[in-house]
Amino acid sequence: MLNQIRQDRIKKLENFKNAGIDPYPAGPFEKENITEVLQKSVGDSVKVAGRIMLLRVMGNIAFLTLQDESGRGQVVLNKKELTEDENYKLWTKNLDIGDFIGVEGERFDTQKGEKSVLARKLTLLSKSIHPLPDKHKTLQNEDEKLRKRYLDIIFNPEVKEMIYKRDLFWNSTRKFLKERGFVEVETPVLEVTAGGGDANPFVTHHNALDLDVYLRISMGELWQKRLMVAGLEKTFEIGRQFRNEGMDAEHLQDYTQMEFYWAYANYTEGMEMVKELYRFVAQETFGTTKFKIKDFEVDLAGEWKEYDYAQTIKEMTGVDIFDTSLEAILKKLDELGVKYKEDGFNLNRAIDSLWKYCRKSIGGPGFLVNEPVSMSPLAKRSTTNPELTERFHVLIAGSELGNGYSELNDPIDQAERFQKQQALRDAGDDEAQMHDRDFVEALEYGMPPTCGFGMSERVFSFFMNKTMRECQIFPLMKPKGNND
Repeated sequence: MLNQIRQDRIKKLENFKNAGIDPYPAGPFEKENITEVLQKSVGDSVKVAGRIMLLRVMGNIAFLTLQDESGRGQVVLNKKELTEDENYKLWTKNLDIGDFIGVEGERFDTQKGEKSVLARKLTLLSKSIHPLPDKHKTLQNEDEKLRKRYLDIIFNPEVKEMIYKRDLFWNSTRKFLKERGFVEVETPVLEVTAGGGDANPFVTHHNALDLDVYLRISMGELWQKRLMVAGLEKTFEIGRQFRNEGMDAEHLQDYTQMEFYWAYANYTEGMEMVKELYRFVAQETFGTTKFKIKDFEVDLAGEWKEYDYAQTIKEMTGVDIFDTSLEAILKKLDELGVKYKEDGFNLNRAIDSLWKYCRKSIGGPGFLVNEPVSMSPLAKRSTTNPELTERFHVLIAGSELGNGYSELNDPIDQAERFQKQQALRDAGDDEAQMHDRDFVEALEYGMPPTCGFGMSERVFSFFMNKTMRECQIFPLMKPKGNND
């Protein structure tokens, strides 16, 4: 059936060619937004273009619904009103739903009062060979919608609106930082050492250097801190990063991240600016600071409470993370029904699993503070308790939606922490950090006190109250097999 439709359309394409009409002209075709055209006065000359979404031929009159980026509008073909060189029959016999056309004509209202465009001249801009699917059948399957996102966008205006909101989200983030004197930078995507995050990297091979390299797992954290060493004081980067880990509603393997680094500031100043950032971006993108996310009502303009890492875990589970063992936490995790990956599992991962159980009940907005040194290899030690760090996480709707800290700038301390992380990695913890000796050497030249912070597109997906996969324009999809 589909093959026959395609063959019929190819024949129509040939009919246009035989009539001297190019079915795929290069353009240009100057056009106005169809929704704006419909607001013009009757009789005004107009030029519109878009995809045919509906087509009804009724003798010498045909009604087309044309869709462009702005929306939809009706175009009327009247054999008597077309210019002399227009072949009404050729157009009505060979146009199909899905074709792109340009229309020159005038604004007019139908007898029923519907705002329309009366066509005087037509231009074929692109002949559709494959018919559009039935929206109510084909595009109800979530996998198919994401796999053929271009069709999803055609039929579902809310998906197109999401794309606009993504643009607003990241550009308002950029605007906020630029207005505060931050310089946008670009750092390497390919690295010899994957640093700046607790994650398993993707590995690829650099042919020219005959060298295995990693796709970055952070937004240039260790590179941006090198810029602090170099004397820059406020930098940020928005880009794509990659983590070769599991997929769920809140995690993907490639996604957009923003990180900023602010010399001569610490984590308390960072928290204050992050509150302003989230409020500003939310207002700019969504026109509000109030959101319903999962089962939580969140108001970013309200109070941001601080949650002590060890204290919160103890209150919710009874476990003192400073006086416990791996066996004891494993027993507690089993009691709580928390699943965990056994390969490379150690005390740090066990404590982290316990915390993730606790955070699910915290609606926020708030900040997680006082994380242990063992959990934060790049954060500065607390001045009041050397076992803790000056680190904070943004807590919203049971998840962490941002991570920042007073950056560790003691090269000796940093080298020791890298060594401990490398030992964990060698023991099977593929999320432990690698030892970056070049970065340690950079720190030895001196880096001023610095606050760093990062947030990913997970923040956007939470504000949309959708999964990260739904909020990417073209999420990675497993290819269909030949029999699919």
